[in-house]
Amino acid sequence: MKFKTSNEPLAAFSYSSLTDIVMLLLIFFLLTSQFVIQTGVKVKLPGSKTNEKSAPSNLIITVTSAGAVYVGQEQVGIDQLAAKLSVIKNENPDKNMIIRADKAVAVDMIIKIIDAAKTSGIEKFTIQTEKEKL
Repeated sequence: MKFKTSNEPLAAFSYSSLTDIVMLLLIFFLLTSQFVIQTGVKVKLPGSKTNEKSAPSNLIITVTSAGAVYVGQEQVGIDQLAAKLSVIKNENPDKNMIIRADKAVAVDMIIKIIDAAKTSGIEKFTIQTEKEKL
């Protein structure tokens, strides 16, 4: 029995396999983007209805509910904070400082951090918040 072979190109392109691949990639990226973990000290950020994106910065000051102050991953006392920020300011003069304070932290502590930043010459800072859920 002899089969007829055809070497003719297909008249129409089938998009079904391409659509399947695109959908699988979309699902993969949506699922993996949920697992991006922000490194650093865990704090419960205060909520804000008018939350805006700020410029990314490597200079992050974290204040925990216990009152511990971290510059990046390194714990620093509040009295040593101005000296540490001065060193960082000399390395990168155009830094934007981001303050990540737990919602239970007193405003007095945040004011001390802002004062330490201003005495070290840092003029631009942002207080990080979370978008309030309705």
